[in-house]
Amino acid sequence: MISHISLGTNNLEQTRSFYGRLISLLRGKEIYASRTVVFWEFLNSSTKLALTVPFNNESANFGNGTMVALKAENKKEVDRIYFMALSLGAVSEGEPGHRDPGAFYGAYFRDLDGNKIAIFSR
Repeated sequence: MISHISLGTNNLEQTRSFYGRLISLLRGKEIYASRTVVFWEFLNSSTKLALTVPFNNESANFGNGTMVALKAENKKEVDRIYFMALSLGAVSEGEPGHRDPGAFYGAYFRDLDGNKIAIFSR
């Protein structure tokens, strides 16, 4: 069982605001915050999301091929979260649409630190 997924950030307060707005649309809530990390939990899931300043004080960066996928309730929610992310400064990595011959409906974006995020529904 996965406890949590961590993404690095170079600006915790800016990232906290960015994800706070998106996660509220997924009915998630912030459960812990300090000067170096923020945790959110999601309804009906034991897995949490953490945004953190790297412990080694090096710059946060993203890994090629690394992605976090967040599950939405429906296509409308996918669209709403994707377009909100873009309005908050995210960069598109794939507009909302059907993927993998109808396997799911999803969209992709890069957050403020370049982490690749997918939002999808079945």
